[in-house]
Amino acid sequence: MTPVPDKEENMSSVFLEAESFRNRGGWVVDTVPMHRMGSACLMAHGAGVPVADAETEIDIDCPGEYHLFARTRDWTAVWERGTPAGRFTLRIDGIDLPTELGTNGAEWAWQKAGSIRLTQGKHRLALHDLTGFNGRCDAIYLTTDPEEIPPDGGAELDAFRREHTPIETADDPVIYDLVVAGGGIAGTVTALAAARLGLTALLLQDRPVPGGCNSSEIRVPLGGCTHIGPYPNIGNTVREIAPLFLTPGAKPAQWYEDTRKINAFRVDCAGKAELRLNEHVVAVETAPGDPARITAVITRHTLTGQETRYRGRLFSDCTGDGSVAAAAGASFLYGTEGREIFGESLAPERSSREVMGLSVLWTSVEEDHPVPFPEIDWGVEFNEENCRCVTEGDWEAECGQYRDQVEEAEYIRDYSLMTTFANWSWLKNRSRRKAEWANRRIDWISACGGKREGRRFLGDYVMTQRDIEEEIPHPDGTAALSWSIDLHYPEPENRAAFAEPFRSCAYHRGIRSFYPVPYRCLYARDVKNLFLGGRLLSLSHIAFSAARVMRTLGCLGEVVAMAAKVCCEKEVLPRELYLHHLEALRERMRAGIPTPEQFACPSVGRWESYHFKERGYFHYDERQQCYELDERTKADIRALGREHLFPHTGN
Repeated sequence: MTPVPDKEENMSSVFLEAESFRNRGGWVVDTVPMHRMGSACLMAHGAGVPVADAETEIDIDCPGEYHLFARTRDWTAVWERGTPAGRFTLRIDGIDLPTELGTNGAEWAWQKAGSIRLTQGKHRLALHDLTGFNGRCDAIYLTTDPEEIPPDGGAELDAFRREHTPIETADDPVIYDLVVAGGGIAGTVTALAAARLGLTALLLQDRPVPGGCNSSEIRVPLGGCTHIGPYPNIGNTVREIAPLFLTPGAKPAQWYEDTRKINAFRVDCAGKAELRLNEHVVAVETAPGDPARITAVITRHTLTGQETRYRGRLFSDCTGDGSVAAAAGASFLYGTEGREIFGESLAPERSSREVMGLSVLWTSVEEDHPVPFPEIDWGVEFNEENCRCVTEGDWEAECGQYRDQVEEAEYIRDYSLMTTFANWSWLKNRSRRKAEWANRRIDWISACGGKREGRRFLGDYVMTQRDIEEEIPHPDGTAALSWSIDLHYPEPENRAAFAEPFRSCAYHRGIRSFYPVPYRCLYARDVKNLFLGGRLLSLSHIAFSAARVMRTLGCLGEVVAMAAKVCCEKEVLPRELYLHHLEALRERMRAGIPTPEQFACPSVGRWESYHFKERGYFHYDERQQCYELDERTKADIRALGREHLFPHTGN
């Protein structure tokens, strides 16, 4: 928001990143397009109800006639039908500029909002939503030059951003033992578990909360089991951060216990595990003369644009898209491997780019009165034959199976939103059964969606269907699979009715036993100090379908933390651990990750504890029989009038 005097006398300009607005109102920060355009944006995610204005203050140094531009797009234009869905206006000091924005075509571009004379001093600038249907704004530019149009992409746009919002890359002072990028369940568990083992760990998450698909932003329950297989003590950290109760289907936000995950960093791991929210990885640095070894990642804050360099000895990529691994040049697989690649019976005859897709979950509620919903003339056209008579969207609301889940992420998410809204509009307004939906209201819909599959990076071993079903033993087996082979496909009826499917069906095949994932699948074969986590594991498409559920990925995150501990102790790299120190990892896996006392839940042994709500737990066992208790607590324990195993009351 820095005024920049132009070279010509009496010319002035102001540039603002929309996501930096002081009051975002009902607009949400959207990071989905950030991979392609380098910046987050604001999105009016109102499910058909216009959201409250996003507002900020600008300071005008030079009075004059200002010409205002908004960088935006008509996100529904790609389907070449109907009225632009995401329309909005700019307001200056309560005055609407004349142009409806978000009507400028399918690609991100600068659209002129209008002109207005501004006096010197402070003015209120607002984004005023007109539809509630996901209008979006990347940035705003004010200039007194009537001939100036800001650059519209690539290096020129990046240089323009940096010219108007000077950003220097700041160095975090710590060199971490383990830097974890991506704060889904896998990444969160990896960082916490590493801290429990005494490592200095950093978690970088590009969203405002950790948890990924198991957060209030996406609302997918945890699948799979912990504490199974050859190492039944694996799963302690997963259990520690897992919501206490969730059933299939999206539930209210509080059920996902976002703060439970955040507080694990703030309380028990303070000083060891650092959590940095809203940090998006934009670059990777490697060692001079050794491009296969990462020395640092550079992030861009999704709200401020500030860049920070984070250095580490070891790295774990849990970003889902492989932001670190890809930037470091790690090799990967994408799509469905043909039968000839790995000899898998479930594989198709030929390889393809088809993957399991993204789901935007949503819920609706029944009110005691009719609830209107706008008539929609944009996007896919529904009718009595092809509409879906549904009141929620769960796993089956799946898109993007034939697209690139990384490069086309915004399109895939938008396609899911569009089909949901267009179908709902048909049900509410035109269906013969519209009376059944008259009182229903969309209560919540995810703004980002949850991905199932993207890039899978190559380790020293690629686990396949044959490993699982033939139970091939490996000396480096770690945490075990507990889920079925669970393959998703576009629903045939849906695929036949629409040019691009948006619903899926699933094929399940049970596995014979809990199968341990080889350690060699958990690190990159061509980046020396990079562990692989979450959806990036070195697995075939078929094997991945059994490993992708979140409890399993969390357990594998614990294994990565244990491996990082061994690497630091032995001063070796991940591959060297496999070659020379595998028994040290086995010892760690047998022991499991230490957990805070309140999660240990011992059931047998000589111990006793006392819990006073404001003062906490006082635990005693045969190893520790003495606590420094204040006189009040001693008196309260004596007042219970109970037999005590240990002489801790001072009497």
